[in-house]
Parts: sequence; structure tokens; C-alpha cells
Amino acid sequence: MRSGRHFLQIPGPTNVPDRVLRAMDFPTIDHRGPAFAELGRRVLDGMKRIVKTEAGHVVIYPASGTGAWEAALVNTLSPGDRVLMVETGHFAMLWRRLAEKIGLEPVLVQSSWRTGVDPDALGSALCEHGDVKAVCIVQNETSTGCATLIPEIRAAMNAAGSDALLMVDTISSLASIDMRMDEWGVDVVVAGSQKGLMLPPGLSFTGVSPKALSAHAQARSPRAYWDWSEMLAANERGVFPYTPATNLLYGLSEAIDMLEEEGLEAVFARHDRLAEATRRAVRGWNLEILCEEPRHYSSSLTAVLMPGESGADALRGVILENFDMSLGAGLSKMTDRIFRIGHLGDFNELMLMGTLSGVEMGLAIAGVPHEPDGARAAMEYLIETAGGGA
Repeated sequence: MRSGRHFLQIPGPTNVPDRVLRAMDFPTIDHRGPAFAELGRRVLDGMKRIVKTEAGHVVIYPASGTGAWEAALVNTLSPGDRVLMVETGHFAMLWRRLAEKIGLEPVLVQSSWRTGVDPDALGSALCEHGDVKAVCIVQNETSTGCATLIPEIRAAMNAAGSDALLMVDTISSLASIDMRMDEWGVDVVVAGSQKGLMLPPGLSFTGVSPKALSAHAQARSPRAYWDWSEMLAANERGVFPYTPATNLLYGLSEAIDMLEEEGLEAVFARHDRLAEATRRAVRGWNLEILCEEPRHYSSSLTAVLMPGESGADALRGVILENFDMSLGAGLSKMTDRIFRIGHLGDFNELMLMGTLSGVEMGLAIAGVPHEPDGARAAMEYLIETAGGGA
């Protein structure tokens, strides 16, 4: 028995707000009936507003984000097609591995795990590999806390004269960091339910532009469960071609309402502010932020490098044992080198201060070299910027 609440401060799944939990606490209904069709139309239209598309569609699957990765590729490409991918971190490399498994040929642009995508390097790669059919970008690399500026990617593609599809993974950025599908010329948006959308895991999404839908008509990759054609035909009536995750859709409807009540721009500003407070805490501890390029700082999470020979996993264990708080682990080549603080979703100033205080106390108990000024630096920034002032 542990008193108080568990602090789930990994970069997703995130804390599920009470309103969403209560919305899911209803009996399952007939997924072929009129009440469900009303729900279906509500969430499909709402998700178009979240990804900011009027021209496109959003397809919802009972799946993880990995399912949306696969759906994006098999619906638009054919075996042997070349796709341009950039090594920004663990999840970018997983998407590349998936592409290989389904018979595509990834062209990999090597990159540091400490920045987002360099548009100049991307443009050079496109000039060298003019036959690529898609460019696959992770907007916010969850393993590193580095974000990529999507308008720069679109500009680089245009400058290179590329007609490739632009596919963007927004799994840890949607509803936390701005995404403007139509305005930025994004052809496929990939997303999941368990981060900025404040839901449990179990839903994934693909935003589909008219250009992507045209590519779909020509694509020859085998697909059945992921097929957009069957989904979109059923979605016209507000239903799905197979049994949907009804109770998660109840929660999604409520989450969309919450985001729109706050206002998406206010949501993004809140994430920006809490992220900056976190970074000030890291500097106050005299520790190093993994992301080296300030314009690529993530507003969803902050990855922190451990000093010297100190192990991140041991620190995370101390914090979990003493304060019942979970922090994100380092993944693949960042294993035991970093810990990740999630500050996205249903999250506010007091939750952040509890998180940062737990980290600061954990650093002291674990004997990690640091300065004890992080929590105070974050608090001072939050006081300075309270009420919208900065």
C-alpha cells in the first residue's frame, strides 16, 4: 500500500483525466445502431479539427501507433518503393525496420540523436535520391526529446522538386505541439491515443490527404485490416467495417471536447511553458539536456543526460522506490544514459513541481552530482509567467 497517487511522468502513456475516465464508464452499445453512428461522426469530424485538415480524412483504428505506421505505408506504397527516413532516434529507426519488413526500401539519412531533422541534409538526400516515393519524419522523437520543424521539411522538399508523399509521425506531439496538416502540406499524419489525446493506449490514427488517397488507389502493398478504402466507405455512415473500440471512442469524444474547450493554441502554449520550466530545472541541477539545438526542443518531454558514470536506471529506481514516480528510460543506444521527463497531456504547474521535486530529491538520495537549484529555478519561471505574462 502506497499513500497518495502514482506520478506517471513517462512520455506516454500519460495521465488519463477524470472526465475521460467517466466518459468511458458507460455500457457498450450496438456498433451498427444510430447512437453509435452519431458517436462515430462526432469523433471523426473532431479528429479532423485536431490535425487541422478540411480537405483530408482521419481514419481511426483499434491499434497502437505501430499499427498507424504500417497503415500509412501499406496504403500508399508498393513493394520495392524507396522511402526516405532520418535517424533521429529509437522510434524513427523502428519505423524504418517496419518499412523493411513489409518490402519497402528505406533510404536512411544518418543524423545525431541530439537534434531534429536538418532540412538541408534532407534536401541534399532528396536531390541524390530523386526516386523516393515518401519522406517519413518523426515530428517529436519520444526517445530523445528532439522535435522537427515540419514547415522546414516541406520547404526542403519543395526546393528539391520532390513529389514524394510527406508522412509525419505525431504520436508524441499531436495535441501537444502544433500540427497543421493542410497548411504544411502533410500527406499522412500518424498518431496514437495515449499521449496528448489523454486516453489509454488502444487507438491509432492516420490523417489522409487527397494526394495520399490518390496514391492509395495505385498502391500494391498487401493490406486487409489496414485498408483505407473499407474504412472510409464505412466512415461515411459513422461506422466501421469491424468491431470498434467503443468505450475508447467515448473517451476520445470527451478528450476532443476538453482540448477544444481549452483551445488548441492555449494547449500548445501550456505545453511550451511547462517544457521551458523543466529545462530551467535541468540547468539548475547543472545537468545537460540531451537535445543540443534549442529550436528543436520538445514541448512534450525533456531527456536529461546523466553526469559521469552515473546510471539513469539506478536513479529511476530510487525515485520509484522513494516517491512512487515513474520516469522514462533511455532506449537502445541511450539505455542507462538518460532519463526522460514527460510533461504532456493532462498536466499543470503543480503536477510539474511535484515531478521536479521528486527528481531533485532522487538525485540527492542516489548521490548523483548536481546542484540543488532546479526545482527553485522552475518555480521562479512559473511565477514570472503566471497569468500569461512572460
